[in-house]
Amino acid sequence: MGITLKILTSNSTRTILDALLPEYQRASGNTVSLLADSAKAMVARINAGESGDAVILGSAVVKELAAAGIVIDSSRRPFASARVGVGVRRGFPKPDISSVDAFRQSLLAARSVAHTVHGASGMYIPQLFGKLGIAEQMKPKTVTRPGGYIGTVVVAGEADLALQQLPELLAVEGLELVGPIPDAVQKILETASGVVAASAHAAEARAMLDFLASPEHRALYASKGLEQALQS
Repeated sequence: MGITLKILTSNSTRTILDALLPEYQRASGNTVSLLADSAKAMVARINAGESGDAVILGSAVVKELAAAGIVIDSSRRPFASARVGVGVRRGFPKPDISSVDAFRQSLLAARSVAHTVHGASGMYIPQLFGKLGIAEQMKPKTVTRPGGYIGTVVVAGEADLALQQLPELLAVEGLELVGPIPDAVQKILETASGVVAASAHAAEARAMLDFLASPEHRALYASKGLEQALQS
């Protein structure tokens, strides 16, 4: 008889987990419950007492949770990294984002640009506009949501462009990925995994994370907009 394991994660890793966990469940006989939210919201939930067996969140967050005794420090390991990108409604013209200047002009030309407030990439977007020197110009044309897949706002016709991590853009039906933003203003967001100290199934949680970290899944990670972390 298998057990049920619970993973606490953010929306950026949800799609790869949705793809890999059915295989893990078949192989192990265990069941996995996945609880995903925006990065900031999930941290707040954990600090308020939400618990599980494993976490997959931003690397700095997992380090902080280990320092607080919530995650077993020795279980921490890199999970994946993702870049910030641009998405448009399928069939609509793709803006030029091939250079920093072209990206800046495309943002200024857009009628509206959408991003989340509490997601890891969403928290970076105001800084991005500042780096580009267009913070004031973007204020009246920015559409925000607390969290979730911001591409749904663009598909619904409520904004022209979506700015979010690539895996979150790729997850939205009807949204077309333009590509990652230029390297000079890019934000690479790294995630890590770890076992929750209070877990009653720590050994099984470690084995599950071992499965997720297997290099044989590298191509699948890439198809979801993630670069799988190399394990030492």
